[in-house]
Amino acid sequence: MILKALARLNLKNKFFISILAVILIISCVIALLARWILVSGLTQELELRGTAVAQSIAARGGTYLLEDNIPELLSLIFDEKQLRERKHLVDYIYVENVDKRVLCHTFTRPFPDELPGTNPLGESEQKSVRLVSLLGHEAYDIAVPVKEGLYRIGTVHVGLSKEHIDSLVAKLRVMFLGFISAVIIITFYISHRLAGYITDPVVRLTRISDDLSRGSFDSSGILDLPDGRWNITDCPAFSDTDMPCWHFDDQRKGEQKRPDDKTLRRCKECVFYRKHEDGDEVATLTDSFRNMVWSIRLYRRRLSESENTYRSLFNSGPDPIFVVDCTTQKVLDANPRAEEVYGFSRNELVGMDFTTLGPVQTRECMMLFEGGGDEAGCVRTPRVVHHRKNGVPMFVNVNACPISYRGRPAIIVAATDVTEVVEKDAQLIQASKMKSLGEMSAGVAHELNQPLNAIRMGSDFLAMSLEQGVTIHPEHFRQVVTEMSAQVDRASGIINTLRSFGRKADLFDEDVNLNATVQAVTSLISRQFLLHQVDIKVDLATELPVITAQDNRLQQVLFNLVTNARDAIIERRKGMEKAARGLIEIRTFVDREHVCLSVSDNGTGIPQHVLEKVFEPFFTTKVTGEGMGLGLAISYGIVRDYKGDIGIRSREGEGTTFTLRFPKA
Repeated sequence: MILKALARLNLKNKFFISILAVILIISCVIALLARWILVSGLTQELELRGTAVAQSIAARGGTYLLEDNIPELLSLIFDEKQLRERKHLVDYIYVENVDKRVLCHTFTRPFPDELPGTNPLGESEQKSVRLVSLLGHEAYDIAVPVKEGLYRIGTVHVGLSKEHIDSLVAKLRVMFLGFISAVIIITFYISHRLAGYITDPVVRLTRISDDLSRGSFDSSGILDLPDGRWNITDCPAFSDTDMPCWHFDDQRKGEQKRPDDKTLRRCKECVFYRKHEDGDEVATLTDSFRNMVWSIRLYRRRLSESENTYRSLFNSGPDPIFVVDCTTQKVLDANPRAEEVYGFSRNELVGMDFTTLGPVQTRECMMLFEGGGDEAGCVRTPRVVHHRKNGVPMFVNVNACPISYRGRPAIIVAATDVTEVVEKDAQLIQASKMKSLGEMSAGVAHELNQPLNAIRMGSDFLAMSLEQGVTIHPEHFRQVVTEMSAQVDRASGIINTLRSFGRKADLFDEDVNLNATVQAVTSLISRQFLLHQVDIKVDLATELPVITAQDNRLQQVLFNLVTNARDAIIERRKGMEKAARGLIEIRTFVDREHVCLSVSDNGTGIPQHVLEKVFEPFFTTKVTGEGMGLGLAISYGIVRDYKGDIGIRSREGEGTTFTLRFPKA
């Protein structure tokens, strides 16, 4: 019960009550012991004094007793009773002879009848002390013998007033009570001040802790006690938070230390972490708490600087930046650039489903971060189609990284508007295709001449038969007309293929079958390549999966590869009298989760030191005027746009194989 009540008290009262209780118990024990010693000593002293008085009368009154000089004996006992302070202590004195007859006494009234015989003295006793009742009060009766030589001739009784002795004891008790009271008051005061002195730092630290837990540093300034030997601003890292450790180590000055040397993280004489070398545990705790508060202040300042930097970058970033909830995919925050580019106000963006801005690729990107995402990595998705508020599409490169936003997993998404770059890229590809069309013009003309000549021959035959009046057999007539129609279809197919290749590519992706791409390109260039004695061998896989790309752009990639293969074959035949026919093999196949297209030739091959540079823009091994070095660079960019890659396997003098790999749609 006491312990429970004590547990509910604060530390100050615990100290106060504990100190007070201990001191009071000790004081009471000492007082009781002292009282017992003093009272006992006082009583014994008074008895000794009474005995001395009785013995003095016995010694001096023996002669008067033998001479039966009662008046002198009476005068003697009155003198002894009235001597100085004895008149209050000695209540009575009387003398008996051996027959127990009272010879004289100091009573001013008749001698009490009950007194004789109340304190008999034995023959061999030298003293007898007994408490007797006398006329309504009590007295300590002390009896000593009166002797003459070896014979006992009488007895002297001295009565000590018990009331007087009790009065003396009461005065002594009051004195002790006063002493105890003084001790209690002094102990109370000292205990209260001592408990306050001990617990004040703890109370102060508790108040500061409460403020810190509420995010306030207002009261922490009371720890900045004047101390001439300690000033946090003396720490070099206090004003330079870019230091690897703000426990700046001046050991580095003039010394060469390894970057991983852990001694660099602590100064020889750190001005920050300082503690009193003397003092109690509370003082040490205060120093530790002050160091902790300063650490929190510094880290908070660094955090504030970091947040301000982040906020500045976020608000002034040249690209739209979004903070997206990892689970709900709702926009949690957006910078002013996002409002400017997308046309939405910040209030409209906050709370919007981020996939609304770009339904397809954005959703795929967000799926990578479901459940918190991978903290170690970011995701970059190029050329994602987003839509502005007015519905106008645009292309953006999306960089998404996982972060923690206000205590929950989120993604910070930077969307770089690359619409202009995509359009210029399309223009560059279109220009490259126009150049290719120019190169194909001779072969296309030759390809078109054949059906036109066939049609011309059929029409001439029909005209001549009409002029000469020759009757044409119906079956022969039907055959001629059918052949003319087939040649028209052939010419129309060539023109459509040429038109498809020459048109400007769309900016949006579609499902593409690489077999169709190969057939479209080879139908245009196969006859032209035959003029250069280059055969094209096509091996297409059946039931080839589709990929996500643009057929028109892939045609440009394939055209660049086969024309480079043709040029390599022509280059190899230079200076040879009987060169073998050139061969270009085009093959499509499936490699696990990828759809592949390979183009192999038996040309000159590519030197090893050139392989690493073939995809660099404007890098070419051709003579000036025959190539700008952009074909492979454009092809590489197109393949990468569709998450594909290009592999090269070449040996100088034997030929080269380009292999394109695309993920299945």
